[in-house]
Amino acid sequence: MSVALADSARPAVTAPRAARLFRRNRLLVISGALLALIVLAVVVLPFFLPSVSATDPVNRLLPPSAAHPLGTDSFGRDVLARLVSGGRASLGLSALITLCAAFSGLVIGLVSGFFRAADAVLMRVMDAWMSFPAIILAMALAISLGASIWTELIALTVIFTPFTARVIRSRVLGIAGRAYIGAARVSGMSKGKILLVHVFPNVLPLALVQVVILSAAAMLVDGAMSFLGLGIAPPTPTWGNMIAEGRSYLVVAPWLVIVPGVTIMVCVFLLNLIGSSLRIAVDARARTLSELQRLRTRPARS
Repeated sequence: MSVALADSARPAVTAPRAARLFRRNRLLVISGALLALIVLAVVVLPFFLPSVSATDPVNRLLPPSAAHPLGTDSFGRDVLARLVSGGRASLGLSALITLCAAFSGLVIGLVSGFFRAADAVLMRVMDAWMSFPAIILAMALAISLGASIWTELIALTVIFTPFTARVIRSRVLGIAGRAYIGAARVSGMSKGKILLVHVFPNVLPLALVQVVILSAAAMLVDGAMSFLGLGIAPPTPTWGNMIAEGRSYLVVAPWLVIVPGVTIMVCVFLLNLIGSSLRIAVDARARTLSELQRLRTRPARS
């Protein structure tokens, strides 16, 4: 029984198999490489670009040129330097929000899905959170607590935790009813050990996919809150407050809005591609559906 139990409790995708799936999934590799280049750029390029606070009123609102590849803003500051520096704040805060929401949602989902006594209370609280529109709830929390980076972190963590908890709970409920979980209970293994040894490894791949999907949503909401003045305040640049600062000059200097807006769009698009591709790579059910869809769309051979 112990051998069968151990085999049944293994994660759905082993490391060699996952490596083969990643090699076959070119979309995942390409989108991941492009996102890695963006992250590398926002980490390294600020050391080689002008200061984000260096103003030059004589050269304000200049169009893109060799001296300023993305032009200058209303204070004569280099837009490329502010875009790259703002990427540190936007990407870093989105990653921190994602990790906090994913961790709290993972814990709540595991406990709620495995311990039925706690499920009724925890899921009713999650349902109450999810009943409010995300951006409205974030704005209410930011206004009541005061606009700051920590307020935004708390607000967005509160918003995204229920979604992760719901997804993890549904997977735990499916795993808890399997035969090897029943065998572990009969063998005398404690509930906590069953949760950590047999349930958690099978939930982890889905949690990783959820982290990527959450990061895209967090980036969008973070940009919206910064645009509304409820996130990181100027003069610290973020992609959201760069759009807010440039909207007054949309006619004479459209690049002030287009450049950070397109950057957010590209990052969110890449994260969504990575999330969809990663789900197919690690989730057997999603992989089966993808194969069926591919077979259905394949032209019939004569």
